[in-house]
Amino acid sequence: MSTTERPRILVVGGGYVGLYAARRILKKMRYGEATVTVVDPRSYMTYQPFLPEAAAGNISPRHVVVPLRRVLPKAEVLTGRVTSIDQDRKVASIAPLVGEAYELPFDYLVVALGAVSRTFPIPGLAEQGIGMKGIEEAIGLRNHVLEQLDKADSTTDEEIRRKALTFVFVGGGFAGAETIGEVEDMARDAAKYYKNVSREDMRFILVDAADKILPEVGPKLGKYGKEHLEGRGVEVYLSTSMDSCVDGHVVLKNGLEVDSNTIVWTAGVKPNPVLSRYGLPLGPRGHVDCETTLQVKGTDYIWAAGDNAQVPDLVGRKAGNENAWCPPNAQHALRQARVLGDNVLSGMRGFPQKDYSHANKGAVAGLGLHKGVAMIVMGKMKIKLKGRLAWYMHRGYHGMAMPTWNRKIRVFADWTLGMFLKREVVSLGAIETPREEFYEAAKPAPVAAAPKEKSEAKAKEKTEEKAKAS
Repeated sequence: MSTTERPRILVVGGGYVGLYAARRILKKMRYGEATVTVVDPRSYMTYQPFLPEAAAGNISPRHVVVPLRRVLPKAEVLTGRVTSIDQDRKVASIAPLVGEAYELPFDYLVVALGAVSRTFPIPGLAEQGIGMKGIEEAIGLRNHVLEQLDKADSTTDEEIRRKALTFVFVGGGFAGAETIGEVEDMARDAAKYYKNVSREDMRFILVDAADKILPEVGPKLGKYGKEHLEGRGVEVYLSTSMDSCVDGHVVLKNGLEVDSNTIVWTAGVKPNPVLSRYGLPLGPRGHVDCETTLQVKGTDYIWAAGDNAQVPDLVGRKAGNENAWCPPNAQHALRQARVLGDNVLSGMRGFPQKDYSHANKGAVAGLGLHKGVAMIVMGKMKIKLKGRLAWYMHRGYHGMAMPTWNRKIRVFADWTLGMFLKREVVSLGAIETPREEFYEAAKPAPVAAAPKEKSEAKAKEKTEEKAKAS
């Protein structure tokens, strides 16, 4: 890390908002005007809308992430966590990946920590649940599902087969509906290569506490999505929740009990809890309370945006909803990052701040290959699409929203190859424990007795036998 006399703009978080805000600042900043420092536990940004497709094998996992140092060559990128902030001294405490923690002074602060999975104290969830917030979890889910097919194909124990082939997904929003749609698609394709496993042997269950799924696309398309999944053999249970899942024994509020090795948890998100240590004003649900300029309330040098921010929705409020807030989705995060970057530079130069205002453009969701729903907003008109056309809209929108042309091209190349080549259905479960085989090979071998010691032992045994005989 370099030392500099220039003002430091500290960006906490290298996700969608952090990456785009830092790029915007670096692009518009004059030479030598400031130092931009980005701190994140990972050295890459994950495009989360593509996690279900990565889990299904439609996109290479490497193409879903963007390396921060490559995209931000003029910024300082520190791999670590900002554990606390001293606003009086304008100092952040940094816990690096390795080594001792240290303090980093800053002049301007951007809070872009995003969100984490929202969990509940459900017995067994911590031990059995699989999340879908990171690329590691998507890869793990893919390998895990294919391993369950391997297990079921290789055993004659019906109880083991039934548990391996039962897949439970909790949460019916974008993440849950898209993930179960993609994974069911992949499992259906994979079953063609197993002699003892068919799609009819599998059981897919989707659970949500709300009375509908995919609320982001509206009630009609949400109902279509539910009927579509049910038509593919997915059991959908609404207005219910999971009571426990100890050792894979899933108990639902509606009385249903099943045994499953696969419990995927996508029941919403919450702001990163570390925000409570930053001394910032927080809303009732833990979000950073922001002005319409994305400045944190009560400050003139701190900005926040994205999933960890509570930003007033000016369009909704003009329409009469005084309590309208910007929803946590990709289209708002991208646009907020641009306004935030401009406002940081304006604040540094002493210019007025710009309000953030954006009208909702709609929502798209993929439910597997050639299947999806889409709601496109054009002025006062809403266009609702379903099936293959909606799926094209889903891929087109997110393909173009993917950061950098490098990753856009790679993602579209994956999709193009997928049109002509069959889906890969190989499980690389051993990737999670790559040293296990080497460790077994490197274990010390059992010590064998030397030839001389063996002959002496035999002679001793013969002597003892003769003595007993006499």
